[in-house]
Amino acid sequence: MSEALPVIDVTALMGRGTAPARSGAGTAPAGDPGGRGGTSAERAAAEIGDACRESGFFYLTGHGVPDRLLQELDSAARRFFALPLDRKMEISMEKGGRAWRGFFPVGAELTSGRPDLKEGIYFSTESAADDPRPLHGRNLFPEQVPELGRAVSAYLGELTEVAQGVMRGIALSLGLAEDYFATGYTADPTILFRIFHYPPVPPEADGWGVGEHTDYGLLTLLLQDGNGGLQVHGRNGWIDAPPIPGTFVCNIGDMLDKLTGSHYRSTPHRVRNLSGRSRLSFPFFFDPGWDAEVPPLPALPFREGGRPRWDGQDLRAFTGTYGDYLTAKVAKVFPRLTSEVLDGSDPA
Repeated sequence: MSEALPVIDVTALMGRGTAPARSGAGTAPAGDPGGRGGTSAERAAAEIGDACRESGFFYLTGHGVPDRLLQELDSAARRFFALPLDRKMEISMEKGGRAWRGFFPVGAELTSGRPDLKEGIYFSTESAADDPRPLHGRNLFPEQVPELGRAVSAYLGELTEVAQGVMRGIALSLGLAEDYFATGYTADPTILFRIFHYPPVPPEADGWGVGEHTDYGLLTLLLQDGNGGLQVHGRNGWIDAPPIPGTFVCNIGDMLDKLTGSHYRSTPHRVRNLSGRSRLSFPFFFDPGWDAEVPPLPALPFREGGRPRWDGQDLRAFTGTYGDYLTAKVAKVFPRLTSEVLDGSDPA
């Protein structure tokens, strides 16, 4: 297809052991949104701003995550999904309780009310085992693949740094201080990480993997294997977002859409596994703090017009904390688990 997602080098935004891209408050010069004519960080920020307005999706290079870690994560994930189902179920989500961590089998997760043709594992940052909040607690790791836990823990740290760097770019692209989000919304971010395995699908499934949806929070950073399958809803219909070695796919979520008054739009996407092979994907979700409220930025009035949201939802209608929003969303993804864990009832 003719449309293609941009590839953006974010080296200057990462700040790995170097001075920050820019400190203090700042406003982009008039007619030069994001400071396109300024430093390399400001130019990267301008490219990010363009991508957020145009498609809400782009590829990241220059992120600095070691190739060795990516290879270790991929290898450990393949070892886990090759286990018999009964061994994978030893860390099933039911055993994670309110933390909503662990493994789920094919068909157990719903997107837009339809079962996804994938299996996966949910992880997040660690907190106390008795943390009373939904989606908080301890991760479940398989005893048969001990290297998975080590790789996941290291990966969460690396990707959190990458996401904070991208958010610096987004702040600069909006004419804000580069630390605008890090000192507020993402000072203690909600981190969610998934590893998904898509088995080869039968012909009658037409490549179905995951249905049309948008993500819930601020940013998603996606590592793909070589088999592809991600599709993004562009101006002229669905376009492929094939894997590019050494990159992550980045897309913005509903909360960044809400913060920017829909100037930066969360874009529908889906997965169609048409390769005839198994597919692995590693989505990392970087979201506002659990107790943060996400009102629109005062300098950005709501952007009227544009294509209606795929689900008919008006993001302005939601009030409350991000934790409230996320819990309600995840409850629709795992309705049975929700009723058993949160309500204490069995819908069967």
